[in-house]
Amino acid sequence: MKFDIEVNEQFLHVSFDSPVRMLSSAILNGGIQIADHFLNTKVDANFRGEKTNFEAPDLTLKKIADSEKWIGNCVGMMTAALMKSFRRVRLEEQGVWIEVFVTSGVSNARRAGDIADYQFMNEACDKVGTINILVLTNANLSDASLVECVMMIAEAKSACLQDLNVKSPVSNLIATGTGTDSTAIACGSGPDVQYCGKHVLFGEILAKATYKAVQDSLSVKM
Repeated sequence: MKFDIEVNEQFLHVSFDSPVRMLSSAILNGGIQIADHFLNTKVDANFRGEKTNFEAPDLTLKKIADSEKWIGNCVGMMTAALMKSFRRVRLEEQGVWIEVFVTSGVSNARRAGDIADYQFMNEACDKVGTINILVLTNANLSDASLVECVMMIAEAKSACLQDLNVKSPVSNLIATGTGTDSTAIACGSGPDVQYCGKHVLFGEILAKATYKAVQDSLSVKM
């Protein structure tokens, strides 16, 4: 997998030399996609709902991709975090590398199980990511291991927040993330990886890289 990155005050952009298989919770083209580009863009925070007049987030992201003339399928996220929080960590073992990109903020930290801000099923809400994580690897991940990657990333992020003593303002308990986190994993065509749990090396280095990237990113403001 070969790629180029651009980071400025407005966004993080990753352009892949050839399309990659990506699983994400992204606003624009989320789910399982064949992606040519990844975008994480900065937007104004609206956690208290003061702003009520705004266009659909996926439309905003598509407009950015179109204005930049990026050709191909773009997977896009939003964040209220500053782009100066961007950090990247790369680890490699036995010919397999993992690189983690993070932008972060914890102004809307939450613990899983906290009382939700929106109390109706499928109620419209602002889905703006605060801890946004992109993981790239040259490994060829199975569908099952892609899902395991999401679990491992979430656990590593939560472990980092626990060690940093980040608390939810709702419950005053240790936060496990923010209310608007987003995650993406893109894999290559290198060595096959069937599993990504805590008992296997791939899961170990993914968790270590994720923890370090989140820790480094949050240190900008803490």
